[in-house]
Amino acid sequence: MALKVIGAGVGRTATFTMKFALEHIGFGPCFHMAELFADARRQVPLWLDAINGRPDWDEIFKGFQSTVDYPSASYWRELADHYPDAKVILTVRDADSWFESVSETIFSDEMQAHLVGTPTGDMMKGTIFDHFHGGDIRDRAFMTKWFEDRNEHIKASLPPDRLLVFHPKEGWEPLCRFLDVPVPPEPFPRVNSRDEITAANEQEGGMAKDDDSAESFGKSYIETLRAKAFAQ
Repeated sequence: MALKVIGAGVGRTATFTMKFALEHIGFGPCFHMAELFADARRQVPLWLDAINGRPDWDEIFKGFQSTVDYPSASYWRELADHYPDAKVILTVRDADSWFESVSETIFSDEMQAHLVGTPTGDMMKGTIFDHFHGGDIRDRAFMTKWFEDRNEHIKASLPPDRLLVFHPKEGWEPLCRFLDVPVPPEPFPRVNSRDEITAANEQEGGMAKDDDSAESFGKSYIETLRAKAFAQ
């Protein structure tokens, strides 16, 4: 199964909302970092291979029609080349708001520190943090400029008929028009994953570093958010 939709937006740009939206309109399952954790035994080694220049994209995304969030967002160009018929969606938000969100969640020491030296930590480093090329992730000026420059580069790299720049507040219409599917009657999903991931982090004492904990966390996290996504 080839990917039909590639999410180029980095983590904390409503990627969980996009996962559920894409699945709802027929582009599921949708890969997301939580899906990686839910299948950690298989996925982590595959992503370590990708970091080391041996990506097997078809195996990584086996069974998935779309992908959003990290780690795939770091490889949007490679994926766009590998799946030339796939559409690309760049989810956006205010750069300062994004910086504050990642700093308090997925980039925080509380979530990342105990992963250092583990295969999962190596995967996170190679697929996310190495892409800042040595810049200080705690430096607001550096990070917001990186975020804005990255988005502009993506916009300049892809033709308009292949790229949708999207914010979830726009709702179903532009997304469905871009993907040529009907607009569903249900409200656009809303997911406050910041609250959920903070609570999960406090409960688990950081991101799960062993396979059993990671897979349990990933599966329960997805289902918790899925249950809330359309409960409006």
